[in-house]
Amino acid sequence: MDWTEVTVTVDAAEIDRASDIAQMVVPYGIYIEDYSHLEEEAKEIAHIDLIDEELLKKDRTKAMVHVYISPEESPAEAIAFLSERYNAEGIRHTITTANCVEEDWINNWKKYFKPIPVGEKLLIRPTWEEEYEADDRVVLNLEPGLAFGTGTHETTRLCMELLEKTIQPGMDVLDVGCGSGILSVAALLLGAHNAVGVDIDPLAVKTAIQNAERNQVQERFTGICGDLTEKVNGRFHVVVANIVADVIVKLTEDIEQFLFPDSVYLMSGIIDTREADVLRALEGKFEVFDRKTERGWVALAAKLKK
Repeated sequence: MDWTEVTVTVDAAEIDRASDIAQMVVPYGIYIEDYSHLEEEAKEIAHIDLIDEELLKKDRTKAMVHVYISPEESPAEAIAFLSERYNAEGIRHTITTANCVEEDWINNWKKYFKPIPVGEKLLIRPTWEEEYEADDRVVLNLEPGLAFGTGTHETTRLCMELLEKTIQPGMDVLDVGCGSGILSVAALLLGAHNAVGVDIDPLAVKTAIQNAERNQVQERFTGICGDLTEKVNGRFHVVVANIVADVIVKLTEDIEQFLFPDSVYLMSGIIDTREADVLRALEGKFEVFDRKTERGWVALAAKLKK
């Protein structure tokens, strides 16, 4: 049986809120079309000047969230939920549906994920892309799976930029909420000694282990399925958490037990309106020594106060 593709069109300025609401419908299989910063991102992120003509024709004022509903579920219920939530949030929207065979939606989003340089040292390369120029960058081969980070979102890129400034040979890294394992693998490729990735989703842990294998760092990576640090032991030179503000606040309550006196605590996934909450959670225990921001997202680097 065919799946149902539900397409939600909103003003581009509302795409982050709209995608967060759409993610409530299904924990997998959504992708976002947003061309509002096309030229800027092509130059600053992909470092290219020539953009496909079809992309240049796209409406920059609108963005779309694509949600895929399995044959066993009710598209009508999903549409009713989305419409109700968008109306409650005051998000103007239109919703359309179309039939979609499973193979199509599994692969649809891949055409929007191309090799992308991050920071000064890394190139994120999706495994299905054969043509790319790495120059002198370290190549991170990534199969993100259906629900996990590709490295193209601001939160992941900001975190990786802080990570490459932090990692020194011999360091041990804890990656809380590891998803695809992209940060753990990046740390290992940058010279870390070992990395432990933790995620509450067993599929995420499986995906992270597979990505460690793809990059031939599996012997230095350990995947743990658990809630935050409940199954973690030991201390780490770097703890990285690319999650959301509320979870970072909770994590910060007792994260110092996993740190050495000079360890670095990297946090990302913080929307700018919640930065103050995170800073309050750090107050008294940590000192923030680096901060990066992009399009409303914030990443922080902190150390324990002496």
